[in-house]
Amino acid sequence: MRRRAFIEGITALGVAWPLAVRAQQPAMPVIGFLNSGSAETLQTLVAAFRQGLSESGYVEGQNLAIEYRWAGGDYKKLPKLAAELVGRHVSAILANGPQAVVAAKAATTTIPIVFTSGGNPVELGFVSSLNQPSGNVTGVSFLTNELGGKRLELLRELVPAATSVGLLVNPARPSFQSEVKNAQQAAQALGVKLLVLNASTETEIDTAFAELSQQRIAALIVGTDVFFLTRRDQIVALANRLRIATIYDLREFVIAGGLISYAPSITEVYRQAGIYVGKIVKGAKPADLPVLQPTKFNLVLNLKTAKALGLTVSNQMQLLADEVIE
Repeated sequence: MRRRAFIEGITALGVAWPLAVRAQQPAMPVIGFLNSGSAETLQTLVAAFRQGLSESGYVEGQNLAIEYRWAGGDYKKLPKLAAELVGRHVSAILANGPQAVVAAKAATTTIPIVFTSGGNPVELGFVSSLNQPSGNVTGVSFLTNELGGKRLELLRELVPAATSVGLLVNPARPSFQSEVKNAQQAAQALGVKLLVLNASTETEIDTAFAELSQQRIAALIVGTDVFFLTRRDQIVALANRLRIATIYDLREFVIAGGLISYAPSITEVYRQAGIYVGKIVKGAKPADLPVLQPTKFNLVLNLKTAKALGLTVSNQMQLLADEVIE
């Protein structure tokens, strides 16, 4: 009788011990991933973000979980998606694009937010300063709005006869006015007329290109916007079909058949954001993490597209390019 009671006691202890150990283990942290774009077009950036997390000691599915929320280019969905992440009590939120940052900031003042965004984060009201962000927000700014002048110079080198250049922007983007202003200043300095075209839907993109064709404008700058990235195949196809030399803000457009891009490495931006999120999960405060800015900018050329458009790319430009697609 005593032997049986002893065995039953040991068995019960064996069942209770793993349960007690599991109860003592900390819950796996959960972070939110709020993106204005779509999963289908941004998998390389998700991979870069995961790489940054791994450098901070976190691997998705092993010691950290990620809740993904995609707006698919429909910015009206962002407030609801941000509220869902806050309701999940995530440890931090990665917000990509100005619209996503605005939605996340409106949804919480306590959960740390790490942004990846073009435009000036101080002017947009995301942080009080780059070195001392304050509050619950920090991140990586890739300064795409300030690159309008350089993009215009590169475009003029490819199309030296162009006296008018188009600029495609999304008026739904909080910082689009700053982008337009910088481009206008650059155009004035170069003696070029700038035609600003607004588009925030697929139909408006078609309308904008129809306007370019009607006015016989042979050169175009596509502004920074996640919605444009989700519609990159449409934009690249229209530009090439209408024989409009077009410069983009991201390499992804050139990979899809676009002519040229000039921008920071967006994958590096996401990797750095992953590192910051990892630091925050470990206990760092956003206010103590200065806003990061890129130090390297990549020029990507598609010579096949240049040839199809009848453009001559100088040897000097080809040598300056970080990547040449032939």
